[in-house]
Amino acid sequence: MMSMQHRGLRSDLQACFSSVQSAITSHAQANHAIIKGKIVIDHSPGQSGPGKSASVQIFSCTKVDPGTGKGKLSHIAYLKNGKSHKHNGTKTTTYKLKFYVEPDFGNPGAFVIENQHKYKFFLQAATLHAPDNQAIHFDCRSWVYPIKLTKTPRIFFSNKSYLPSETPSTLKDLRKQELISLRGDGTGERKEWERIYDYDYYNDLGDPDIGPENARPVLGGSESLPYPRRGRTGRPKCRADLSTESRPEKINLDIYVPPDERFSPKKLSEFIGNSIRASLHFLIPEANSLLEKDPHFRSFDEIRGMFSSNKSRKVEGWLTKKLQKLLPEQLFKQITRASKGDPMRFPEPQIIANNDLAWKEDEEFGRQMLAGINPTRIRCLEAFPPKGKNGKMSSITLADIEGSLDGLDITQPVAIELSLPGLSSDEVNRVFLPAKEGIEAALWQLAKAHVLANDSAYHQLVTHWLHTHAVVEPFVIATRRQLSVMHPVHRLLDPHFKDTMHVNALARSILLNAGGILEKTLFPGKICMELSSELYKEWRFDEQALPKDLIKRRLALEDSDLPTGCQILFQDYPYGLDGLDVWLAIMTWVKDYCFIFYKDDDSVKSDEEIQAWWKEIREVGHGDKRNASWWFEMNSRDNLIQALTILIWTSSALHASVNFGQYAYAAYPPNRPTLCRKFIPDEGTQEFAELLIDSDKYYLKMLPERFAITLSTALVEVLSRHTSDEVYLGQRQSSEWTDDQEVLRKFEEFGEKLKEIEQKIAERNRNARLKNRWGPAKIAYKLMHPDTSNVKNDGGITGKGIPNSISI
Repeated sequence: MMSMQHRGLRSDLQACFSSVQSAITSHAQANHAIIKGKIVIDHSPGQSGPGKSASVQIFSCTKVDPGTGKGKLSHIAYLKNGKSHKHNGTKTTTYKLKFYVEPDFGNPGAFVIENQHKYKFFLQAATLHAPDNQAIHFDCRSWVYPIKLTKTPRIFFSNKSYLPSETPSTLKDLRKQELISLRGDGTGERKEWERIYDYDYYNDLGDPDIGPENARPVLGGSESLPYPRRGRTGRPKCRADLSTESRPEKINLDIYVPPDERFSPKKLSEFIGNSIRASLHFLIPEANSLLEKDPHFRSFDEIRGMFSSNKSRKVEGWLTKKLQKLLPEQLFKQITRASKGDPMRFPEPQIIANNDLAWKEDEEFGRQMLAGINPTRIRCLEAFPPKGKNGKMSSITLADIEGSLDGLDITQPVAIELSLPGLSSDEVNRVFLPAKEGIEAALWQLAKAHVLANDSAYHQLVTHWLHTHAVVEPFVIATRRQLSVMHPVHRLLDPHFKDTMHVNALARSILLNAGGILEKTLFPGKICMELSSELYKEWRFDEQALPKDLIKRRLALEDSDLPTGCQILFQDYPYGLDGLDVWLAIMTWVKDYCFIFYKDDDSVKSDEEIQAWWKEIREVGHGDKRNASWWFEMNSRDNLIQALTILIWTSSALHASVNFGQYAYAAYPPNRPTLCRKFIPDEGTQEFAELLIDSDKYYLKMLPERFAITLSTALVEVLSRHTSDEVYLGQRQSSEWTDDQEVLRKFEEFGEKLKEIEQKIAERNRNARLKNRWGPAKIAYKLMHPDTSNVKNDGGITGKGIPNSISI
C-alpha cells in the first residue's frame, strides 16, 4: 500500500503538472523563453531506450509558482531522437531537449522525469543551460522505473549544495518531501523499484523451515547478540520461527536493495562473469574430486595443480542436476554455457609465484602479520609474560625462549602459545618455539598453521566483514534517510557508499548464511556470525580512526604536535606508515571541504539534517551501542570532521587494505589455512607417530578438505578483483559532480597529495632496509597505493588500489 508520504508527494507533483499544463498550453504561445539541455542514459542489455515514452520538466531555482509554492515548472519535453554510442562495453544514449518557459523563469534547480516506458533505465547525468548560458549539471546515476510501478515521478536536484537553512525557498518543500519518501513507513515487503531505506536486524541468515540445523539466532537488538543494522527487505517470516525472515529457495543474486544502491548494468554483468569463472574453477575440479575416495589433497604438488589448466571442464550428469536445483534459470544457463569454453585455471597466487617455499619461512610468516591482509591485529606487548583477556597469565616463560633469542633481548621474542578453551581447571596451553629441523620443526609448522587458521577467521569475520562492511551499512542508510542529496555532506560521502548495500545483501545471501561459504570454510562453522557479534561488543567508532588504533595497539605514541596526532614507533610497518599518509590526506580534504560550508561550530549545531543523521546512527543504525560514552557529540566542526574522516577511511583505505590482497596470500591454502582439522598431537599418541613418519602428509591432512580449499580459493578470487568501472580514492565518476569551484580546487589538491603518496610508497618499497615491504615471497606492499594515476583501469587482481567504497 502506498504510504501517506508517497501519496502526498505524488499529489503535489500532479498539481505541479496540472498547473504548468494550464499555464503553458502551446509551444507557440507568444512570450516564452527556451532552456536547452541534454540527458544521458544507460541501457540494460538487450533493451531499447525509453525515447518519447519519457518526459521531463524542470523546476526553477529562483522563481516561485504561487499556485504550488514550489519553483516554477517548464513545459513538458520528451526524450526524442537520441544518439547512441558504445564505450568500454556500455551503451549510452544522449537526448537533446528544449524546455519552453516563461521569460522570468530564472535558473533551473531541479527536474522531474516520468517514465511511461515498459522498462527501467539508468539515468547517468543531465546538463541544462540557464538563460545566461550558465551550465547547470545533474550527476544523477540512478535507476528510473516505469511510472506504472513507482506511481511517483522521479526528482533530481542540481549539483549545487545547500545546508538546510540556505536552501532556496523554491526547493525547500521538494527537499523535505524527497527525504520523507525515502524513509517509507516501515511496513510491507520491498519491491525492486521502491527507493525506500529502513533498518532491520540480521534475522535473515538462517532458514528454520528447511530444518532446525539451518536455524540461526537473530543478531542485533539484544544485549547478548548485538549487531549493526542492515537494510530492511520486509520478506515474510519463516513458518518455523516468526523472528526469522524467509529466504529464497534458490541462490538469489537479485536480493532487494534500494535501486540507487544496486550495481550498474556493466558492473553487475562483470560481477556475474567473475563469479561464473570462479565457480567453474571450483566446480569442475571439485566434481572430479568427489568421485575419488580421498577427500584431501595428497601432496603439495597436487595443490599446486589447482593453478594449472584443468583438462576436463564439462558440467554434466549429477552435477548439472544439482546446479539446476540450486541456481536461477538464467545463472544456470550462463554457467553451463561458460563451461564449454576454453580450459581455465585459477590465477597463480603471488605467494608462490617467485618462490614455492617462501610461505614456510618464519620471516615471511612474521612479515604477513605486519604487511599481509590482516595487519590491524598485531600489537606490542605491555608486559611479559602477557595476559589473556580472561586475565590468565601466559604459559610462556623466559626459560622457554632464552635459548632462541640469538643475542636479542626479551622485548624481541618469537614464540607461539596455543590455548584450547575450557573450564579453568581443564584449559590446555602449549608453547611452541622456532626450529629448523627434526620433529620440533614439524611441530612449529603445525603451530603456525593453527595461528593462521585463527587469524583467517578473525580477518574474514571481524577485520574485513564486521569492521568495514557491516558497521558502514547503517551510515549509508542514515545518510539516504536524513541528508538530502543537496546537502554538502551527502555529496561528500556519496562515492564512499557506492555498491556497499548491494555487496552486503549478496554476502547475506551466499556467504554469511546458514550453510553458506564462510560456515563451510572457516573453523567456527555454524557459529561464525555469533563470533562476529561477540567481537562487535568491543567495537568503537572512535577507535576506527587510524591514529587512535595505532596508539591503542602501542605501535604509536600520542603526539599532538604532529598533524596525525601520533608518532609511529616502528618504521618497517607498511600498513601503519602508508596508512598514516593516506589518513592525513583524507582528513585534510574533509577539513577543507567542511570549512567551505560550515563557518563555525554553531553552523554544525544548527544543521537540522546533520543532527538528525547523527542521532539516527547512534540510536538506530548502531542502536545496540546507543549508550556508549565514546560517541562524538555533533557540536563542532572538529567533531564533524573527525567523524567524516573515520567514515571515509573505513570505507576506502581500511577496506582496501584487508580485501584486495587476499588472493595473493590466501589463494594458496598452505600459506593461510582457513581451519585445522586436527589438533597438534601429543608425544606418545598414534597421531604423533604419524607425524614422525611423514610430517608433510600429516600437515596436508590437517588442512581443510579439498572441497573447502577450492571453495575458499574461488571466493578470494572474486573478492580480490577490481571491476573495470572502479573509481579510486581522489577520483569521481564525473568531473561535474559539484558546481562549486572552490570545492573542485580542494579536491584537485587531494588528488595531487595522493599522487605524492604513491611516490613515497614506491620509494619505501625500494628501500632495502625496510624488509617487511617485500619479504622472502617478494610481494611488494601496495595495498595503500591509491592508484590515482590508473584512471583507465581494466580491473582484475592487482593487489593495489584504494577504491572509494566498500565494493568488489
